[in-house]
Amino acid sequence: MGGAVSRGFGLVVRFELRDETAAAEFDRLVAQARPEIERLEPDTLAYVIHTVPTEPLVRVFYELYADRAAFDFHEEQPHIKRFLAEREQYLSGVDVTFMQAESGKGLMRA
Repeated sequence: MGGAVSRGFGLVVRFELRDETAAAEFDRLVAQARPEIERLEPDTLAYVIHTVPTEPLVRVFYELYADRAAFDFHEEQPHIKRFLAEREQYLSGVDVTFMQAESGKGLMRA
């Protein structure tokens, strides 16, 4: 097995929701987008939505893409544009951390 390691491109997004009603609507919005990500985005390697047991108004997304181009493709999809446009009404805060994979199990070989 030779070849260069594909570094991948990832991000962690922490969403803080306004209240319980906003959390339910946000979760509904996510549930609409997620199947389209699975169906239409083969280079979206992981798209994991977490809840935080001690913070019921927080959602944390972990996203991993084959490369930056895959992330850019993801951002241009109609289901993501809709999610990005509609999510704001439910949020009291958002924090995004972009990451570049350097080492670890599961990195792809090009």
